[in-house]
Amino acid sequence: MAAVCVYCASSTSIGPSFVELARQAGVELARRGHTLVSGGGRVSMMGAVAAAARAGGARTIGVIPEALSSREIADFDSDELILTTGMRERKAAMDARADAFLGLPGGIGTLEEVFEVWTSRSLGMHAKPVVVLNADGFYDGLLNWLHELAGSSFVRPEALALLIVVETVPAAFDAIDEGLRHTARIEAGPSAPVRVQPE
Repeated sequence: MAAVCVYCASSTSIGPSFVELARQAGVELARRGHTLVSGGGRVSMMGAVAAAARAGGARTIGVIPEALSSREIADFDSDELILTTGMRERKAAMDARADAFLGLPGGIGTLEEVFEVWTSRSLGMHAKPVVVLNADGFYDGLLNWLHELAGSSFVRPEALALLIVVETVPAAFDAIDEGLRHTARIEAGPSAPVRVQPE
C-alpha cells in the first residue's frame, strides 16, 4: 500500500503503556498492508513498532545515524537498515521513503521531526498526510499552545488544519489512509493545459 514513517520515543525510561501503544501501531500498520519507515532503533517504542510490524508481515525500513547505532541499539532485523552520517541526513532519508507521517508520543526528537514535516506540508512542499496520535491527552498541552499561537496570528489556521490529530491507533490509520487517497487525487489532478507558443 504505502510507506508510513512513524516517529516515537526511544527512551527506555518511559512507562510500559507507551511501548504497548507503539506495538499496537505496528500491528495496525501491518494489518493495513503498509511498510514501516522508522528511526532504526530496536529499543522502547521505536523497537516495539518495528517488531510488531514485522511480526504482522510488514516490510520495515530503519534509518539511523552511525553515531547512534550503538546508543539506540540499531534494529538489525529491519528489512532495510540505512546508516547515515548525521541527524539531518537521517530525517531526509526518512522523509524521502515515506508517503505519510505518524507522530506517536515522544520527546524533543519526535517533536522536531513532526514539526519539520508539518511545516513543509504547510508550505506546500509536499502533500503527504501528517498525523499525531494524542493518546490519553499526551499532546493536550502542546495542542492548546498551538491554538493560542493561531489565535495570536503566529500560526495560520490553514496550517493548523493540516496537522491531523486523533486519539486512537485505528483512527490514526484511518486518517493516514484518507490522507493518502487525498494526496493521490491531488497528484492525479486535471490534465495539464497545453501551452501554445506565440508565433
